[in-house]
Amino acid sequence: MVGIVLISHSGGLAAEVAALARQIGGAKVPLAAAGGTEDGGLGTSPDRVSAAVEEVDQGDGVVLIPDLGSSVLTARLLESPGQVVIADVPFVEGAVSAVVAAGGGASLDGVLAAAEEARHFRKL
Repeated sequence: MVGIVLISHSGGLAAEVAALARQIGGAKVPLAAAGGTEDGGLGTSPDRVSAAVEEVDQGDGVVLIPDLGSSVLTARLLESPGQVVIADVPFVEGAVSAVVAAGGGASLDGVLAAAEEARHFRKL
């Protein structure tokens, strides 16, 4: 199954979005929140993100969903075509879409495509 890592500057934001995505998309998806710094502050920790990738990687690939700024730069350090990919998506909608797709057994490309579709979701 494809793993998913949510990368945010805020540990609380990453954890809450992960909880929401799990409730909607199912608890069986390998999903990790990598938010904040080691001391609990705002920022992005390459070590936390790398550990999260290792945690969720089951051999079918990992989708990274960063929120903004340095989280995107951190994700780029770990990107590996065909294995660890970055989804350029809205954080909440992209996370939920990715988890639903992964829970349905989608491939790495399928999970990435589902997350990317979230860019076009309209609310009205």
